[in-house]
Amino acid sequence: MIVGIPVEKEHVPSIQTDDNRTADDEDIETLIARSNSHSRKSPTFGPIRQITATFGAMCHKLHMMLWNGLMHLAPSIKVIRKEKVRNMQAVEIVRIICKGVIWNDPQNQQLLKKTFFKAATLGISKFVQEIIAAYKGSVYWEDENKHTIFHVAVFHRRAEVFNLIYSSTFKSNWLGIEDNNRNNILHFAGKLVPSSEVAGAALQMQRELEWFKAVENLVHPFLREAVNNDQQTPREVFTKEHKELVKEGQKWMKETATSCSVVAALIITVMFAAAFTVPGGNNSRGIANFLHESSFIIFAVSDALSLFSSIISVLMFLGILTSRYSEEDFLLSLPRKLIIGLIAMFFSIASMMVSFGATIYLVLFSTWKWVFIPIALVGCVPVTLFALLQFPLLVDMYSSTYGRGIFGRK
Repeated sequence: MIVGIPVEKEHVPSIQTDDNRTADDEDIETLIARSNSHSRKSPTFGPIRQITATFGAMCHKLHMMLWNGLMHLAPSIKVIRKEKVRNMQAVEIVRIICKGVIWNDPQNQQLLKKTFFKAATLGISKFVQEIIAAYKGSVYWEDENKHTIFHVAVFHRRAEVFNLIYSSTFKSNWLGIEDNNRNNILHFAGKLVPSSEVAGAALQMQRELEWFKAVENLVHPFLREAVNNDQQTPREVFTKEHKELVKEGQKWMKETATSCSVVAALIITVMFAAAFTVPGGNNSRGIANFLHESSFIIFAVSDALSLFSSIISVLMFLGILTSRYSEEDFLLSLPRKLIIGLIAMFFSIASMMVSFGATIYLVLFSTWKWVFIPIALVGCVPVTLFALLQFPLLVDMYSSTYGRGIFGRK
């Protein structure tokens, strides 16, 4: 797509490496150093600089040895390394092209514009960044629908490209640009964009709200109430586009909360009954016979912790079931309740298994001392299974709610 672009008459250094080796066989840091210093001349080193250079060469050799060892142990590392080098080569090629292009030529701009918008659509932020750095006016380029590069980034939910807005000093100049249908950038944020990167309707809704809020905080308050050709404000577009997604998220949340609350309620029943039927029984005054045993203390504490954490879990899931399920609830309220409920239920299951192990130890230790070890090992299985089954959901929910977010900031 760049064939036929006239360039300034200057020598463009090649990024081919010495000794007829390809860049895939070189270290990543070596490629960086060569691409950044291909036009520089080697300075005259004094004694101190020679020592520094020798030490750096030794460190580089050790680094290469470490890389070679890792690639032999884990072949996938070599694939990742080659992909990294290939990406760096592509960025360096783009940088060299941008230095040679005569940007004032309209023909050159037209040839690069399609590639520029295609990179933004695919989320190739490095390509976009290099062109913007070489020619500041590229942020004002428009396609046939009068969409700028950041309208495209918002419409296709490309966070890395959109993050360039935060470092832009002239973002107020183009945030108010409207397309042929009088849609501003906030209207684009209000449109529904299905994504395979997010699992579950609730997380999808949370992601869509994050996008809308991020763009809303950037634009002028006037644009928040601006209407398009359909006489719809950005908020009305968002509500209309996400009506079905809200229903799907509500259904998923209710089903999850219902299933988990049933489990938590069973744990409450068992732990409450175990508190009054202690192992070993009671004496004539109602005092536990194993009261002074350390294992009994472990049983009592773990039983209480399991009971209380189960109650907390049930209350959180009850809060989800009785929620209004407005659009804003999916941003923080519902995910936070689900996170607390899942953590509390995991803690209650773990405490219940500790309580069960302590009970078995009290009852059977005097007869079969060896029985405690296999029981303890088997008792870890339910806790491990729950963690393996629910941990991915918990991690996704926590990272999307309290993590850095899709824009690298919260």
